[in-house]
Amino acid sequence: MLKGFPSADTTVGILVYSHGAATLTAQERAAIADSATALASGSTVPDAVRPQFSDDGTAALVAVPLSSATVEKDVSAAATELRDTAARGLPNGLTTQLTGPVGFQDDIANSFAGADFRLLLVTVIVVAVLLIVTYRSPVLWIIPLAVVGAADGLAGVVVRALAEPLGLTVDASISGILSVLVFGAGTNYALLLVARYREELTRTPDRFRAMRTAYTSAGPAIAASGGTVALSLITLLLASLSNNRALGFACAVGVVVAILFALIALPAALVVCGRGLFWPFVPRAGEHADDRAGTTGAAEGSSARASAGAGASGLTTREAHGFWAGLGRRVSRRPLVVTVSAVVGLGVLSLGLSGYAVGLPQTAQLLGKPDSVTAQTVIDRSFSAGLTSSTTVLAPTAVADRAETIAQGTRGVESATLGEAHDGLTRISVSLSSEPESDAAFRSVEALRTAYADAGGQVARSLVGGSDATALDTNNAAKHDQDLVIPIILAIVFVVLLILLRSLVAPVILIASVLATFFASLGASMFLFTHVFGFDALDSNVTLFAFLFLVALGVDYNIFLTTRAREEAGLHGTREGMIRALASTGAVITSAGILLAAVFAVLGVLPVVALTQIGVIVCIGVLLDTLVVRTVLVPALVFLLRDAFWWPSKPHRSGHHA
Repeated sequence: MLKGFPSADTTVGILVYSHGAATLTAQERAAIADSATALASGSTVPDAVRPQFSDDGTAALVAVPLSSATVEKDVSAAATELRDTAARGLPNGLTTQLTGPVGFQDDIANSFAGADFRLLLVTVIVVAVLLIVTYRSPVLWIIPLAVVGAADGLAGVVVRALAEPLGLTVDASISGILSVLVFGAGTNYALLLVARYREELTRTPDRFRAMRTAYTSAGPAIAASGGTVALSLITLLLASLSNNRALGFACAVGVVVAILFALIALPAALVVCGRGLFWPFVPRAGEHADDRAGTTGAAEGSSARASAGAGASGLTTREAHGFWAGLGRRVSRRPLVVTVSAVVGLGVLSLGLSGYAVGLPQTAQLLGKPDSVTAQTVIDRSFSAGLTSSTTVLAPTAVADRAETIAQGTRGVESATLGEAHDGLTRISVSLSSEPESDAAFRSVEALRTAYADAGGQVARSLVGGSDATALDTNNAAKHDQDLVIPIILAIVFVVLLILLRSLVAPVILIASVLATFFASLGASMFLFTHVFGFDALDSNVTLFAFLFLVALGVDYNIFLTTRAREEAGLHGTREGMIRALASTGAVITSAGILLAAVFAVLGVLPVVALTQIGVIVCIGVLLDTLVVRTVLVPALVFLLRDAFWWPSKPHRSGHHA
């Protein structure tokens, strides 16, 4: 409705002048007046550009109305011109800083300046280092990294090509999360495939046959895991916030591309490069064939594997007596104690949710001390905290005076002034006393809306808008999206697990374990945010995004573990099958989890609080899922439930088992 008003295409840059906490001198006041005159020449409303001095005499501000269209074309150029003009000719010691809508837009844009390259560079370095440590090879890491890097490049191209026709805007923050997700998920899938391929290379001299076996064994789990992530992400298209829809679409495309590269390009590259790729620890066929673990002999193990088809296999001596097999056997002896201990531990971490709060004020959305934030601090100290925000009421012209009176009498309103009229509506400019986008400002907006609704008649048709009202509506929309999308994600995960494991019990147990991980990581993160990082609340979309990534990616590891456990249970029974699955997958899944956690932690290199919060929550959650839930809690629950875990189906039993 504001589009028809003469001032509709107007934004404002607010210049704040101060000399520390010192009172401004007469010379400094005169210089500020001259600065305002210079700034007026570039304003859309020159007569409105006048200095306003604080009551304590320590600060002054100049509001400069500008064309929104001009600023949006190049916010950096507009902000630079304002800063340069304001700073010209000021006495020594007198400083000026830009805040308000233009200042915050510019600081946010600057926070993403070069973000794609910086984030990609740090991500590549982290992935490369962890791959070298994992593979202990100076050569092998290059292939997965090159394949995933190519997937990331192609995903970016595909997303940009499809986003515009679909009416979606992919900004720098979405591109950053996309790269992190493609590298994290793609490298995870690569680790799992390479581990299974290496395992098969110790059993056959034919690398093509080894890859076929590895592909048919690990491929379905990778496809199911990646498909779960992609389907979960695509649910964001049902969200009401356009940024959520864009993120869901972009990341879903990225995961699909990562799956295709992991299942097509990576196997081909590994086979072409041959066994030498694993140097100096080159796997040789038959190097462990003479010493298989378990009570079955080598002949029995071979017979069972042949009858079971591709996949299930005996353990090597190292696996059978290694850390993961030992851990599995210790957990199997006291599954109830382990379950209770793990649940209590996760419950303790969840206690941090007592400080759960959502909604950051505008000044708390960026890390560090950019101009817009420090200038707002000066305004909070010397002027009204809500001076830089814009709250607008559109009231029917016939009752505009009454609407103004109601606004002036509303708690939290500093002032209300009648403005221009258009098409039967009058614009009322309202100044709040609270910091922009703070809880107090939101309460004032809600109080205004309630007051108009309660007044009845034509006054009830009054609309409350502006930056604070928009932020409030965005938070409410984010809550709506969260309530809508989260149950759908859980339903998708349940159906995928149901189809994959052919069990009704297993999906419930696995989803419950992932939910426990989410609440524990959110609680632990809230404690860190409040007591270490100094964040009083989460950004509006952080909970939804953290849930999405943690649940979708957390289920991945459970899928890899339980599909292998089902495979082994068909040969050795549920108890021994889980021990063998843990022994076979423990090292690689732990490596994958640590790598994924490190990759998401990379989001912290950007000075945006929301991305830092997502990175921290997902990092903690993935580590909990990898090192506690998947390592001890899920195996303990399987040991407690035994064959009931697979109910109503049973793993196909073939041959003798331990």
